[in-house]
Amino acid sequence: MPRITPNLWFDGQALDAAEYYATVFPHSRITDVSRLGDGGPVLTVSFELDGQPFLGLNGGPQFTFTEAVSFVIDCADQAEVDRYWNELTSGGGAEGRCGWLTDRFGLSWQVVPRALVELLTDPDPRRAGAAGAALQGMSRIDVAELRAAAVAAV
Repeated sequence: MPRITPNLWFDGQALDAAEYYATVFPHSRITDVSRLGDGGPVLTVSFELDGQPFLGLNGGPQFTFTEAVSFVIDCADQAEVDRYWNELTSGGGAEGRCGWLTDRFGLSWQVVPRALVELLTDPDPRRAGAAGAALQGMSRIDVAELRAAAVAAV
């Protein structure tokens, strides 16, 4: 089956972004840097984030990232949520709502704890609804708060 590689369009920051992301995510690395001419500016950067291939293209200012495309980070627990949230919002990133954020390069991420799906799909609609209502008021998702809201609903 063919491998699908996300291509991320940057305005001169592809190498900076790839180097940064490789420090944020485990099992990540830069695999290739192509330049225009010998020693010229970077055209593309091939990199892997936790084994997933990406291509960064320095295409210029014509296109920018929007929240219409985002990457979901599946977090095992609150500690992972906090680590990714703090790292990706640092240095100019911006918090969004319900676990969404935009990093310093303008790329959107969803930092999602596995417990969120469990809470939102609770068989008791009161508990699920309370967890969903609590989520609406959050930027960074707080699992303990979601659980407390669900428990208080019964």
